[in-house]
Amino acid sequence: MRIVLMAATAAALLLSLAANVQAETSLRIGLAEDPDILDPTMARTYVGRIVFAALCDKLFDIDEKLNIVPQLALSHETSADGKEVTIRLRPGVKFQDGEPLDAEAAKFSLERHLTFPGSFRKPELASVDHIDVVDPLTIKLVLKAPFSPLIAQLTDRAGMMVSPKAAKAEGDKFGLHPVCAGPYKFVERVQQDRIVLEKFADYWNKDNVFIDRIVYLPIVDPTVRLANLKSGGLDLIERVLATDLKDVRADSRLKVSSAIELGYQGVTLNIGKDKAKGPLSQSAKVRQALELSIDREAMNQVVFNGEFKPGNQWVSPEHPYYQADFPIRPRNVERAKALLKEAGVTPPVSVDFMVPKGPETEGTAQVMQAMAAEAGFDLKIRVTEFATSLKQAEAGEYQAYMLAWSGRIDPDGNSYVFLHSNAPQNYSAWNNAEADKALDDARLTTDMTQRKAIYAKLTKLEQEDEPILYLYHRRIIIAQTTKLEGYKQMPDGLVRVVGLKLK
Repeated sequence: MRIVLMAATAAALLLSLAANVQAETSLRIGLAEDPDILDPTMARTYVGRIVFAALCDKLFDIDEKLNIVPQLALSHETSADGKEVTIRLRPGVKFQDGEPLDAEAAKFSLERHLTFPGSFRKPELASVDHIDVVDPLTIKLVLKAPFSPLIAQLTDRAGMMVSPKAAKAEGDKFGLHPVCAGPYKFVERVQQDRIVLEKFADYWNKDNVFIDRIVYLPIVDPTVRLANLKSGGLDLIERVLATDLKDVRADSRLKVSSAIELGYQGVTLNIGKDKAKGPLSQSAKVRQALELSIDREAMNQVVFNGEFKPGNQWVSPEHPYYQADFPIRPRNVERAKALLKEAGVTPPVSVDFMVPKGPETEGTAQVMQAMAAEAGFDLKIRVTEFATSLKQAEAGEYQAYMLAWSGRIDPDGNSYVFLHSNAPQNYSAWNNAEADKALDDARLTTDMTQRKAIYAKLTKLEQEDEPILYLYHRRIIIAQTTKLEGYKQMPDGLVRVVGLKLK
């Protein structure tokens, strides 16, 4: 009898342990790159934004129809003159170190974005003169001038709140141990290997968080990412190749979610920092010739099985701010050759073409190389690791640079940071006073008709000078196991984890 009881007790213990193990759910997400610094003030990569979606809540978010909705804030109100924006915060919110998110903390976060050395959020909030604390849960942003994209900016990293206590203690090392107010708190990071987050017990919306742990695994090779998903080593992967869609859809264990992105894939052309002073940087006609050598739809069919959306502006042809009066120019090799001749350039025009490593970017570059060769260009493809390419772009160490932008809901977020002469991500070093004025003017009004007319002027200037050659708008393709429930894809490309369940 004693042996039977011991056996029964042991069996019960094993069942209990098994139940506990089963209760611990872990979502494994395959990323196409390793994110940069996990500090919302200093970060600038798309994959970093995917991680932040679980780590750092924002004042506002967007819904599936791109409406701005409350997150850490409950509401906002703009004064009649557009120079004061009052934001009421959600009560009872805590940072992941237990500190309260109140008006003082929100003021600290926004001021950190504005003043921290090297902040990439500073230009996004440049209109803010100062921030007042109205009461314990209300702040007022006093602006230098009306700034129509402000609330849209606060749906992204500029609206992410960080713990003042942790930020002060860590200083410029905050990104190594980030503390925010999101559903998951930071556990560990091993560069190029993994980022681990675990559920934050005091999250304000904890009743909708059902998974205990999230592990982000950077796997650059998309074939390896997909193989890991199929074998059960991953639960969700981002940036599935368009050419792999048929294979994924044929697998009953997998599910696809997709949306046309808010951003774009383009080629930035070095105008102001080209040390070699090549023809591409010295003549707008040469840059126009390069564009006329390209057939965007053919590129879409060859590289992406027709899944992407060809485009020639910083917003897609489906976007309400797209300028229909400036349609995609059809390929015209003879006209391209004539422009080179008008510019006094003798082919072949040699171009240092920096391309971030990846099958789709490299495939696009190779198709572009072949097309441009027919017009007299010799595009010398230089495949570069992504983080390195950003550093070289800042230094002007390239002549053409294939660069994607994940996109923002307001057109300002897709244009100002790359086209304004004083913007930190103006890698082209394009300097055009009329364009600067248009970009600044578009921030002063909320009237869509007026803004669209202003952006029409900017479109004309950009297409004449070609600092960026816009190519297409990617389809965000997410593949997941059918064991994951509740996933929805939105056009900003982020992987939102609140509400997800693992069967």
